[in-house]
Amino acid sequence: MRCLYGCFLTLGAVWLTVVPLKAQETPIGPKWWPSEWGPEDQRGAINRITPQKVLQAAGLIQEGKVYQLGRVYENGMPMFGNRHYSLTIVGSPSGVAEGTNQMVWHDEMFSGEIGQIGTQFDGLGHIGTRVGGEDVFYNGFKRSEFSKPYGLEKLGVENVGVFFTRGVLVDVAGYKGVERLEVGYIVTVADIQGALKKQGVEITGGDVVLFRTGHGKLWMVDNETYNSGEPGIGLEAARWLVDQKVVMTGGDSWAVEAVPGDDPNRPFEAHQVLINRNGIYNLENLDLEELAADGVYEFAFVFAPLRLRGGTGSPGNPIAVR
Repeated sequence: MRCLYGCFLTLGAVWLTVVPLKAQETPIGPKWWPSEWGPEDQRGAINRITPQKVLQAAGLIQEGKVYQLGRVYENGMPMFGNRHYSLTIVGSPSGVAEGTNQMVWHDEMFSGEIGQIGTQFDGLGHIGTRVGGEDVFYNGFKRSEFSKPYGLEKLGVENVGVFFTRGVLVDVAGYKGVERLEVGYIVTVADIQGALKKQGVEITGGDVVLFRTGHGKLWMVDNETYNSGEPGIGLEAARWLVDQKVVMTGGDSWAVEAVPGDDPNRPFEAHQVLINRNGIYNLENLDLEELAADGVYEFAFVFAPLRLRGGTGSPGNPIAVR
């Protein structure tokens, strides 16, 4: 008889223990803490960016061409759910200097979910999993112990530091020979490996890996379709990327993973695999068209999240340099 729980036999009877198998310890599998970088670590996979990795990335700069991968933050851009963005110029001019030189200036007032709109960087305090009655995040930190109304007391984005490492573009749309992958398409490990082989590059430990699906072509052109779902990596690919020891995934869509994914009843599970379980960051809503058009598949990748104490993520303008 096969038991779903630990069991033992006695006098022909089957007795079930109350201890579940290891795979059932949490809704997403075995417990994932403590981290390989220690039980107090708050930086996750960025620990893999060593001085040697930085020097490797710097060595990739041969032409000095810079590619801006971030989107313009503006009214009308696609946003998830009911998130919002607003920028207002405070007066015009906002002020006038009292000196005889009569200098004037403008200020702006911003309102919005600053870390989770537009080109957005998901920090380790962004994604958790409800385990029993407790919400558990990267490295086993419990929401009840670190989440405060005016900022997270652990896993805030100010802990991350700077990404200066090797970047790899995986042009899945180019590999498939399509303008864009259809909404819901799940990028497989075979797709990734096929694209990498065609491009003549490999993924190595400490890399940032960016996926082009062509979905970004819909940005500010057809926001309804853009927000309706997306192509992206599935669980198989996410787990494979964990095994490659990458530091961050990114893409030209709003979640990087496929929506709906492998199981519509388990939404955004690749986020849990990457961020929650393994401390691997995620960078969404990128513009990868110029990189792909120039056939730039390996580059120095640079991004410094805003040091927002207690923030769940960060806006920004990541760059690639060839």
